[in-house]
Amino acid sequence: MTGAAGGPGRSSSAARTPPENRPALLTPVYSAIAIAAVLALILRGYLLVRSGLLSVTQYDDGPYFGSAVRLVHGMLPYRDYAFVQPPGITLLMSPVAALTYLTGTAWGLAIGRILTVLASTAAVVLAGLLVRHRGWLAVVVTCGILAIYPPGAAAAHTVLLEPWLVLACLAGAVVVFDGDRLADKTSRLAWGGILFGLGGAVKVWAIAPALVVFVLCLPSLRRAGIFAAGVAAGFLVPALPFAIAAPRQFYDSVVVAQLARVGFRVPVRDRLHDMIGLLPGQVWPDAAILAAAVAVAAAVVLSQAANWLIDRSPPPVLEWFATLTAGLVVAMFLWSTFFATHYAAFLMPFLALALALPIARLAANLRPTGGRGRTTRWQGPVAGALICVALVAAGVVEAQPGAGLLPVPVRTTAIERVIPPGACVVTDSASYLLLANRFVSDVPGCPAMVDSLGTDLALSGGRRPNSGAADVPAVQAAWRYAFRHAQYVVLTYRGTLQCGLSPHPCGRIPWTPQLLAYFHASFRAVRHAFHFTVYARRGLALHAPAALPR
Repeated sequence: MTGAAGGPGRSSSAARTPPENRPALLTPVYSAIAIAAVLALILRGYLLVRSGLLSVTQYDDGPYFGSAVRLVHGMLPYRDYAFVQPPGITLLMSPVAALTYLTGTAWGLAIGRILTVLASTAAVVLAGLLVRHRGWLAVVVTCGILAIYPPGAAAAHTVLLEPWLVLACLAGAVVVFDGDRLADKTSRLAWGGILFGLGGAVKVWAIAPALVVFVLCLPSLRRAGIFAAGVAAGFLVPALPFAIAAPRQFYDSVVVAQLARVGFRVPVRDRLHDMIGLLPGQVWPDAAILAAAVAVAAAVVLSQAANWLIDRSPPPVLEWFATLTAGLVVAMFLWSTFFATHYAAFLMPFLALALALPIARLAANLRPTGGRGRTTRWQGPVAGALICVALVAAGVVEAQPGAGLLPVPVRTTAIERVIPPGACVVTDSASYLLLANRFVSDVPGCPAMVDSLGTDLALSGGRRPNSGAADVPAVQAAWRYAFRHAQYVVLTYRGTLQCGLSPHPCGRIPWTPQLLAYFHASFRAVRHAFHFTVYARRGLALHAPAALPR
């Protein structure tokens, strides 16, 4: 692999030289990056506005931003509450969380959402910079896929991990690679490793591209060691203080709860549907989904094979990086028990690179080497314009209200009317309390729980309520404490009490007969909404008139 570090020959050298008498930033390459970035920003911004800047649209953003709010209030993840991800997103959102002392948690989460849109857009620019030496075709395909890839666009509408993870990994790749080869300077390997390590501090999936770069650094043990040291430093500097404060809880949350998940296995067809980039809600036959997946893989393999037949040289190191990482991520997604649509956003950059790089090299290999006629000179701009039009059209289709990228937004005004500021509230979805500005309590002893499902996973070795979490004493104790100290409880349709009447409890709360009996004896419903119900402790003076119509 390392023997191919020199690049694909004529295609690389030709693409590096901008046309004469034209500023570098006005070349087709940089213009394509700019157009794709604008398209990505418009699409993500529209999805953010359409979903509702101050509406509940996701479960995961509650724990991620809520953890940062807890931190700025002096509580540590893992030690004071369960958190099943590394602390990277907690630290990234901490400056915004500090603003909540002035803005409230609702606008704090809104700012976090805007920053996530910008991070996802910046990833498009970084991907373009990574392949710019290959010319406009590589840039248009790479940046175009990143700009409109449905899971990637949807993941940026709120505070999720994948946009920040992708940003860190692409930044690391831009630093580590010099054109088609790994950088000669070991300082770049070290700094690139640090960026990959920071990505791992957001989500441990960053180990996949980092491992591929480590292998590509071989057989030079020194270069591989320098890169590995950078990765270790990038991960340990933000994570080690929390691991030292609560070593067992950190291990159980970040490692055990993620690797040992027990429960329902998401079907392969659903995983392939999302990884290919089909719009959510589209119903495709299993054979069609499989055929589409095979077609994507065939495009990568056949373009590589065609290049080999033409120039008789192995793929450059950058192509090895893209292809191996994409394959490793796909294998990881197919192996894991649980899979969510937004996970596919992490596959997005490597899949785009694995497609774009060999296709661009093939186009360069097939390009006429003789004199250029009038038709040849305009082939590139015309093809680029057509591709840009197609990408814009695809973005418009995704932005349609019926595209299915986002769930129905939920407003939390009913919570604000019933629950007074500073009250002690327990919920199965922290997003509702954050957007109602009822997440922070001034009641002594109020539970610090930010992630109801994560609490189950961390305390039970990866079990959910429907896979045995209710049988674990530590999980039972955590929920008993939460309900005994709560003044109010907000349950979403995923935490409904009807789940507790089933032999296999559903939702995020591990209802047991004892817990259910205590809840009914201690709380009464005071406000019903379509997606949630507010309960108040019996005998508690209410903040507002109760039992209003739905």
